[in-house]
Amino acid sequence: METILKIEDIEKYYGNRSNLTKAIDGISLEVEHGEFVAIMGASGSGKTTLLNVISTIDRVTSGHIYVGGVDITTLKGNDLNRFRREELGFIFQDFNLLDTLTAYENIALALSIQNVKPKEIDVRVRSIAQKLGISKVLSKYPYQMSGGQKQRVASARALITNPKLVLADEPTGALDSKSAKLLLERFSELNQELQATILMVTHDAFTASYASRVVFIKDGKIFNELKRGDQTRKEFFDQIIDVVTLLGGDLNEAL
Repeated sequence: METILKIEDIEKYYGNRSNLTKAIDGISLEVEHGEFVAIMGASGSGKTTLLNVISTIDRVTSGHIYVGGVDITTLKGNDLNRFRREELGFIFQDFNLLDTLTAYENIALALSIQNVKPKEIDVRVRSIAQKLGISKVLSKYPYQMSGGQKQRVASARALITNPKLVLADEPTGALDSKSAKLLLERFSELNQELQATILMVTHDAFTASYASRVVFIKDGKIFNELKRGDQTRKEFFDQIIDVVTLLGGDLNEAL
């Protein structure tokens, strides 16, 4: 199995010598091609910082991060821009769609930037829209869509370039339970059908139970890790709750 993401003993500090905060404390982690991994932890645990350094929004203080064999901690300038554009897909809690573009145009934009031919763009947009159940909203603008539809459009935009790694930051956080369940089911289907590699940060045990593996972060370190294996989603959910309970006082925040 190909290793898509390899994190080697990374640390991240914020502040100065008089007021230094260690947000990440020696984390090492590998994610294989086609895995769907959830990162869980309470507020302040370091999970968002971890996502930020993987996405190159922030830089590590020490250690290395490899995506597709490339050490992204050394990338700068045009190489960094190309990596973000071609190798990563982003799904945000607040959708980040462009209000002046239709759903079709929002999804197609990433391919247009890569100079993909219009005919191929059309085929790929309609294909991913069908898989995510949003074909009927392609001509609509974001203000004409529900939260669930906007998040599926955002997901289509992230997946359409076939990135090595899709990063999802609390993707169900702004959705009602029905829309969240539908989105997570689509994620699971795309993960299996397209072998999309997904790394998802979430507070929610229900959301995490759709992943194939859950990594728990506490105080900037990996606290525990669970693999779903042959368990049902309900069985995996119960196991996740057991670990969250072990986090003690972090229970309410982690859920």
